[in-house]
Amino acid sequence: MNYSRRWMLAAVAVAIVALAAGSGCKKSKVNPFPASGAVAGWEKTGDTRVFAAKDLWQYIDGDAEQYISAGVISTSTSDYKYQGQLEAVVDVHTMGSPDGARKILETGTSDAKAASLGDAGVAYEQSVIFRKGPYLVRIVAYESTPGTPQALMALAHGVEAKL
Repeated sequence: MNYSRRWMLAAVAVAIVALAAGSGCKKSKVNPFPASGAVAGWEKTGDTRVFAAKDLWQYIDGDAEQYISAGVISTSTSDYKYQGQLEAVVDVHTMGSPDGARKILETGTSDAKAASLGDAGVAYEQSVIFRKGPYLVRIVAYESTPGTPQALMALAHGVEAKL
């Protein structure tokens, strides 16, 4: 076998390995936001907004540093409305690792009730927070009604199913 043929075969082999490695390592983009009607009573009321870690201060000014130090990569957020009345926001923080999601979840949850969501979750009267793998999900209602906790849990399960 001559030198140029060996070189070409080696180049083709390297290209195949690079393509295989590149396609196998890429993580598919996750869209954790249920469409309108996918969770009974809930309608998605706006476009999803995405904030890179360096821009997180534009969305959660004052608290962004906590997420950055825990390894946030990006934060996606969408607004929802339940039965045309109860408004809520869903924030999905994509962390660099499950440890970052755990660190944020475990901060200040002493008065919360445990919630059966993802890897771990907690519920309050007007919010639900859970982690699943590298994702930290925070769902917050703008008001409290008698059905708010149950409605938020239903939406949380809808998000959980998409992660």
